[in-house]
Amino acid sequence: MSGTDWWTLMVIVGLAVVTVVARSFFFISSKSWQLPHWAQRGLQYAPIAALSAVVVPEIITVQGDLIGTWQDARLYAAFVGVAAYFWRRDVLITILAGMAVYLPLRLGLGW
Repeated sequence: MSGTDWWTLMVIVGLAVVTVVARSFFFISSKSWQLPHWAQRGLQYAPIAALSAVVVPEIITVQGDLIGTWQDARLYAAFVGVAAYFWRRDVLITILAGMAVYLPLRLGLGW
């Protein structure tokens, strides 16, 4: 084995050790440990922030560029989906309403 192979192996082992220690930190301590209130409150918003970071760029961009026309089925489907959610507060209704607008515009009109 050359020096690079040993170096790569040591880096992998080192990262594994750091990962195991970081993830088992809460089990190693004998005292009960809680997050501060501000951290607990912030973690409540993490799922919606992550979802927004994935969905919003998919709606407003094409190949990394902002869309240049209003004839994009994703815009209308997103608008109807948001309206359906605020109307019924049901995720299934949101998906169905958005797809009911998206599919005819995409397949029928080619948007």
